[in-house]
Amino acid sequence: MTGIASSQLTNACEDYLAYLAVERGASPHTIESYGRDLRSYLAYLAAQDISSLDAIKRETIVAYLATLQEAQYASSSIERAVSALKGYHRFAARENLAAKDPAALVRLPKTPALLPETLSIAQMGILLDQQFPATAAGERDQTLLEVLYGCGLRVSELVNLDLAAVLFDEGYLRIHGKGDKERIVPLAGKAVTALEHYLLHARGQLHPKGQLVPREGSAVFLNMRGLRMTRQGVFKIVAKYGALVGIDELHPHSLRHSFATHLLEGGADLRSIQELLGHSDITTTQIYTHVNRSHIREEYLSTHPRAKLR
Repeated sequence: MTGIASSQLTNACEDYLAYLAVERGASPHTIESYGRDLRSYLAYLAAQDISSLDAIKRETIVAYLATLQEAQYASSSIERAVSALKGYHRFAARENLAAKDPAALVRLPKTPALLPETLSIAQMGILLDQQFPATAAGERDQTLLEVLYGCGLRVSELVNLDLAAVLFDEGYLRIHGKGDKERIVPLAGKAVTALEHYLLHARGQLHPKGQLVPREGSAVFLNMRGLRMTRQGVFKIVAKYGALVGIDELHPHSLRHSFATHLLEGGADLRSIQELLGHSDITTTQIYTHVNRSHIREEYLSTHPRAKLR
């Protein structure tokens, strides 16, 4: 067993990833994830002495997925792997790199419809109104939390936000979401106040140690080296300030979920929330109707005259 994927399999993989990036407009994050999934798959094929696309059977793919399950991969990770494999083989067959598509009849495993983790309005108030350090970094941290929640952004959208996309006069942010799709998100209230103050007073102080002049760039949010913040940097900041107020393992996506849930609880239309979140399919947004049911029940129990009668 060679343990090294054949050139045919590797070349087809690289061509497929290039196709996703150039023709389908997939995000760098998607390309990275699919590439990682496919490299793992090709390593498995090499260990089975499979070196050509036509030697791969449906049973081969099913056996590989079984190894992921045995390794206790999360169901969402297995679902993504199946999506990557199906796309890879479909591409190879369409480009005449393979005689057939062995993954065509492989089913995409269903993952449990997990409800997004959300914070209550009171918890959001505690998180955002806590005492932040009176430093440039502290003001940046407070601002990015306000913008994540106030605008419902993904982490990737936050770190990729450029100065030119902040339209204070119009009261909007111009956001480039998944697949480089552009959408307009309202910027108002505490989010706009925090962002204006940060850009005016704090951003210019974020610079490499020993330099008196900050390293200029187009990014709104900078790290202490004067460079565009990373996703990992935002994760750490959100978790840090969550822990300080007793909210353990807080994830940035929880702020986005809370944004949508609180809008729905306030009476916002589901279609409007879909546009604000940048969901291409409203079925993705409909998960928040399930989140909202607990709110509806609480309202019912506290207001209906006979709800508490035994």
